Amino acid sequence: MARILLAAGLGLGLGCGVALGQDAGQDMKNAGRDTKAAAVDTGHATDQTTKKVVDKSSQGTKKVYRKSANRTTIVAKDTSHGTTVAAKDTAHGTTVAAKDTAHGTTVAAKDTAHGTEKVGDKVAGKPGPQ
Repeated sequence: MARILLAAGLGLGLGCGVALGQDAGQDMKNAGRDTKAAAVDTGHATDQTTKKVVDKSSQGTKKVYRKSANRTTIVAKDTSHGTTVAAKDTAHGTTVAAKDTAHGTTVAAKDTAHGTEKVGDKVAGKPGPQ
């Protein structure tokens, strides 16, 4: 009976050891698969996050570019308007000065002609207007 109990005990003990050994090997395989899956998930998450960061950065760059271009256009328009106004004011001032100069020249020419006529009359002995 002792032999039977010893044989049964050894059979059960060794059988459990083999069963436990297979479970440990399976656990190692499962751990390897889980590690691989976690690495793939991490890589995927990193890829997605990188894409989001690049997209947001690109959007920010485009937004800054558009605002900068718009402000440059506004400044250019303001400068152009100021230049146009200054040119018109300069042209108007030049026109007024030219008209004043022409009028002064005409008056001076008429006065000179009238003075020459008076001198001519005096030389000729004609009586002056009274």
